[in-house]
Amino acid sequence: MSQEDEIRFLPYEEAVKIVAAIQEEEDVHRPDHRILTVYNHDDKEICWFDFDEVIEAAAAKDKSEAKDAVSNYILRHLPDWALDI
Repeated sequence: MSQEDEIRFLPYEEAVKIVAAIQEEEDVHRPDHRILTVYNHDDKEICWFDFDEVIEAAAAKDKSEAKDAVSNYILRHLPDWALDI
């Protein structure tokens, strides 16, 4: 991957300001597949994440920590181009 293609993430503090909701939804292109859609305060879709990949990467120790772990993971991996939306 070239430096041009490298994904840059927003700082956590900036991501927190623009994300209003993270919603688990069905992937309309793949039945029986879930995604996590990220919305801004204008109710516009910013981006989406693969549900299974995020659950694995967030590595919550138990179900009670899962929601916070997923939210923190997404907020730390929000692409910088999200500001353009």
